[in-house]
Amino acid sequence: MPFQDAFADILRFQEPLAPYTHLRLGGPAQYLAQPRDVDELGRLLAACSQARVPWRVLGAGCNVLVRDEGVAGMVIRLSEPAFTFVESHDRLVKAGGGATLAALISHAAQQGLAGAESLIGIPGTVGGGIRVNVGSRFGAIDQIVSRVHLLDPQGELHVLEREEVTAGPQGNFLDAGIIVAAEFVLEPDNADSILKRMRRFWIHRKAQQPLSFQRAARMFKDPKGTSAEVLIMEAGLKGTRVGGAEVSDRNANYVVVHTGASARDVLRLMEMIRSRVHETSGVLLQQALAVW
Repeated sequence: MPFQDAFADILRFQEPLAPYTHLRLGGPAQYLAQPRDVDELGRLLAACSQARVPWRVLGAGCNVLVRDEGVAGMVIRLSEPAFTFVESHDRLVKAGGGATLAALISHAAQQGLAGAESLIGIPGTVGGGIRVNVGSRFGAIDQIVSRVHLLDPQGELHVLEREEVTAGPQGNFLDAGIIVAAEFVLEPDNADSILKRMRRFWIHRKAQQPLSFQRAARMFKDPKGTSAEVLIMEAGLKGTRVGGAEVSDRNANYVVVHTGASARDVLRLMEMIRSRVHETSGVLLQQALAVW
């Protein structure tokens, strides 16, 4: 393949992916690449396109389940400084697509800029967050995005204005490329006021999630007018276990994995939940957890 020699410095072969995901499950990637800058990433995408090698971007790995047999093609991680920076000028904050949401929130708060704190407690990266429009009842990321810097599959860079970015959980044109950076316009505010909101939002969000030391992930999207958690509880599945995968006792829409668990255990548990919830409520749950 043409990229094996050209990108030897950044490529790993048959690299285990479990250490890069929150669930710590799954097999290897056929190729794992960690580009050092946007230009190198662009050339890598162009080479993959020419060689017809499929590629995926692995962010923080908090909403990804890698199958036990692993992933064919190229897995890309935006872990280098060119993709993890956060900087600001006046009200404008710019962050790399690989920067964590936590880093964005922390930087904004330190600069006395409000708007990002509503995202506190949401794991993941800036790029992944924009792609699915993460948020809560306190606010969503699309409310503060100003511009998105997107590399298309041919390696060409595009700068999209806010009105061109239509993010959402159902997928959109952003899926065709890689978000390498984003710009946010925030509002100046008193630092103490920002911190008070951050604490309030943090307490609310953590009360609805499994304990921080647990290897857990959200399984299903919330259907319109109700929540997956309620439907799973009404189906009597709270605490149900398949192999090393268990429905969380803190939030029934989270799977918790124990020592010895496999990706197959998680998939079997999720299929059981979908089937039982459909039987009891008539609702067919849609996955929130990405399965590779």
